[in-house]
Amino acid sequence: MDFQLDRDILILKENIRKFIQKEVEAIAADIEEQNNIPERIIEMSKELGLFGLSIPEEYGGLGINMVGKCALYEEIGATHNGYTTLIGAHTGIGTVGIVEIGTEEQKRKYLPDMASGERIGAFALTEPEAGSNAANLKTTAVKKGDKYILNGIKHYITNATEADIFTVMAVTDSSKGVKGITSFIVEKDFPGFHVGAVENKMGLRGSHSAEIILEDCEVPVQNVLGEEGQGYVNALKILANGRAGLAARNLGSCQKLLDMSIYHASERIQFGVPIIEHQAIAHMLAEMAMEIEVLRSFTYRVAWMVDQKMKVIKEAAMLKLYGSEVYNRVADKAVQIHGGLGYIADYPIERFYRDARITRIYEGTSEIQKNIIAGQLKKEYQSKKGTTTNV
Repeated sequence: MDFQLDRDILILKENIRKFIQKEVEAIAADIEEQNNIPERIIEMSKELGLFGLSIPEEYGGLGINMVGKCALYEEIGATHNGYTTLIGAHTGIGTVGIVEIGTEEQKRKYLPDMASGERIGAFALTEPEAGSNAANLKTTAVKKGDKYILNGIKHYITNATEADIFTVMAVTDSSKGVKGITSFIVEKDFPGFHVGAVENKMGLRGSHSAEIILEDCEVPVQNVLGEEGQGYVNALKILANGRAGLAARNLGSCQKLLDMSIYHASERIQFGVPIIEHQAIAHMLAEMAMEIEVLRSFTYRVAWMVDQKMKVIKEAAMLKLYGSEVYNRVADKAVQIHGGLGYIADYPIERFYRDARITRIYEGTSEIQKNIIAGQLKKEYQSKKGTTTNV
């Protein structure tokens, strides 16, 4: 496995780090208070090419492989997670479907504007009765002439208020179960498309999640993404592909928390010495550093597997599960190390602590990842049964 980064990626990584430190970190408190990412920051992100990370060069993107993207996501993850999520949801599940599954016509129509950031992407799967049980979709799509008519409600859709292009899952044949689900590319200006209530969330301020209401929404037949009946499979592919990127963003947040914790522990004096000299604090820092390094190695291994076009269903689920759990443990220790300072809203530790919690829920809960892992282990066992000697 080769995790070496070429010179162009290293230069871009350094430029992103400088941008994050100088521009985004400087207004992180404002993003939190105002629940808004300034347009100036978004425009600067466009200029850096951040909206085109997942899009091939022939469609105006940067054409970066998954290992390279993870290196960049690490830098993005080191700042306000609302900003991180706006970028990550677009470059991950918001665009990956069109890149990996779309027709040439669809790619040429949508990807250039998505690469430049002129049009933002979002992924619409979750419904009131279909969250972890993604097969229980109620949104329907009925073909009428040269259009499909979509009806239903999606909720908790990240980037819903900013997005222009949505990958939407809907049932085209209820008699076929998961094989009756189809994915569509839906534009916000299509007749019958509405953005509903915006959620007031615990964290991820500046990243907006909302309902999507489809009322006789007219979608041209050429906007079917992949083949009819392949929507459930497409959704699993899109989510699995994006998990390495999500883990890398979590990794960036973890490293930021460790850096802040080391600084605080080195400067905070208690009982006549810096608290880093106290074994309890030193052990917490050691545990944080160890888990972060394991997460880093695991993240780049799965990213490499994605680049090699290897099957990563089990490994991606493990990575999503582990990355989310590590982020939450690291954030908890960071609060403990900072004491009262870690609990007040004037300091970023408290923000990271709240933001970390959603990572165990969105893009597949930790419990669902365990189900996926166990299911894959069962399949592996069944495929080997009868061909190997029992241990």
